[in-house]
Amino acid sequence: MFKRSDYFIICAVMFSFFISAYLWFVIKDQQQAIFTAIWIPSIFTFGIYFKLCALMGQRK
Repeated sequence: MFKRSDYFIICAVMFSFFISAYLWFVIKDQQQAIFTAIWIPSIFTFGIYFKLCALMGQRK
């Protein structure tokens, strides 16, 4: 069900989340943490887009 690219997207999201949490709780830099947290939906969006492109390409 999951492909290697799906795991890459999930790992990128987890990495962004952990960096954001580190910036928020350890470094205490809220602006950088929020900026990094904004990457999470963007990474998911690109992942969904590329997944749909791959699925549409298989049907043709």
